[in-house]
Amino acid sequence: MNRAQLIHRQSWLIEYLPGLSDQDCQKLKDCGIDSTAQLLQKVRPQLGKEKLAVRMQIQAKYINKWVAMAELASIPAVGCQYCGLLVHAGIASIPQLAQTSIQQLHRQILRFQVANLQRRDLCPDIAVMLAWIEQAKIFTGELK
Repeated sequence: MNRAQLIHRQSWLIEYLPGLSDQDCQKLKDCGIDSTAQLLQKVRPQLGKEKLAVRMQIQAKYINKWVAMAELASIPAVGCQYCGLLVHAGIASIPQLAQTSIQQLHRQILRFQVANLQRRDLCPDIAVMLAWIEQAKIFTGELK
């Protein structure tokens, strides 16, 4: 059995996505979206994002951000704990994460942590970031 057979996409309750207000969570639930997997399903194809934004009466940029976090959170090593950090560090998709070198990813995250929190020590360990990249490569088919 190879690594790809052992790793499965994760789905989380929608309220676990970082940065969602209670009001936004309720609006998503009113649209039949209780989990990150349901959000990803609902917005495919691209027109789904626009329809959801109109239905929720919010700007599409928020839907795009939530979808990016939901996609990244589907990686078990990332989950809801790190998906927001990745998005704020400039990583918006699993393919983008898979193609990012560990040096570049570390630099982007460290830059974000220092600029926003003035704390270098909060940056995740290199081994943790390597797991994110490896699992992203598995999901994109770059690593078997």
